[in-house]
Amino acid sequence: MSTPANPVTLPLSQYVPAHFLLAVEGRIATVTLNRPERKNPLTFESYRELTDVFRACAADEEVKAVVVTGAGGNFSSGGDVLEIIGPLVEMNTKGLTAFTRMTGDLVKAMRAAPQPIVAAVEGIAAGAGAIIAMASDLRIAAATARVAFLFNKVGLAGCDMGACAMLPRIIGQGRASELLYTGRFMTAEEGERWGFFSRVVEAGHAATEAARVAGHIAEGPTFANTMTKRMLAMEWAMSVEEAIEAEAVAQALCMTTQDFARAFEAFAHDKTKPVFRGD
Repeated sequence: MSTPANPVTLPLSQYVPAHFLLAVEGRIATVTLNRPERKNPLTFESYRELTDVFRACAADEEVKAVVVTGAGGNFSSGGDVLEIIGPLVEMNTKGLTAFTRMTGDLVKAMRAAPQPIVAAVEGIAAGAGAIIAMASDLRIAAATARVAFLFNKVGLAGCDMGACAMLPRIIGQGRASELLYTGRFMTAEEGERWGFFSRVVEAGHAATEAARVAGHIAEGPTFANTMTKRMLAMEWAMSVEEAIEAEAVAQALCMTTQDFARAFEAFAHDKTKPVFRGD
């Protein structure tokens, strides 16, 4: 498992990844997993490069939201059987632990990125592909989307890349237990009904709808959106009393921004919709 030579130090709009597509249009960055002939599987290198890109989001003040999608009608089939699963069988415990920590770093990077992340799920999202969708802040599905946390199908536990921590919080303990114990596919209809997907659209339209949602988020108050994402994560480990106090501090900080004053002026004096600038 080689380490990438050049971690991302450029603005996202100037960075050209080697293992997937990255496009920045206006305030929205779109990450497209791009191995459609294999349903967009991940490799050791793409795991690392995705992690680097999401870490770089913290330093990019122009990008306000991120869309993650896959090429060719599928999201991602997970770890590449030949390029990842095969080599793992030959590794010792030290190498395997390094790998599992590396995959977990991708989820950590996605959750630490200040921008809300919207997953556009078409077709198959399986294994690590399902995890990337889960780690996003919002998920839009095509009607034909199917999601499987299929780790037990290959003899592994469902506790992979944070699944046992995050999935129950999204869809509930019982439903998460069923998916993680059986590895079965969850349909788009189930996913919407259970709260995994925000909405379901016609096949072929998930990326368009995700871009629309991301655009709406990007037009909002940047600091406040970042604070919302941070508090949604932090409050998992807080009591209600601690959460209320933390939110009081967070909201007070938001009230010091120019976007807050700008909104007041727009609503109270100009009778117009505020145009947020992220300051």
